[in-house]
Amino acid sequence: MNQWDIFTWDDHPAVILSHPERVASKPAVNILSCSTQRAGRPPGPGEVLLDRADGLDWETLCRCDLIYAVEKADLRQRRGSVAPERRRQIVRAIIQAFGWNAI
Repeated sequence: MNQWDIFTWDDHPAVILSHPERVASKPAVNILSCSTQRAGRPPGPGEVLLDRADGLDWETLCRCDLIYAVEKADLRQRRGSVAPERRRQIVRAIIQAFGWNAI
């Protein structure tokens, strides 16, 4: 289990955000939840589109405006890893969604 890996959580794809040290040593990690349905629209503010390049079966919206803390034991089935360009998009979406770009 690593930062940027995608696992299944609560029947949804979930992107692990936590620092690698936390992932390695703590029972809980921070994640972003993604839609289980095919993306039928372009991503809105606070969303990033993930797809097969990231290990998913189809285009999926990743919600970057809400960060969850979950037990690693609740994460099942590794699905893939977020591609480097989309990692940057996710970080930018989080910064914008939380208003940190105004600081």
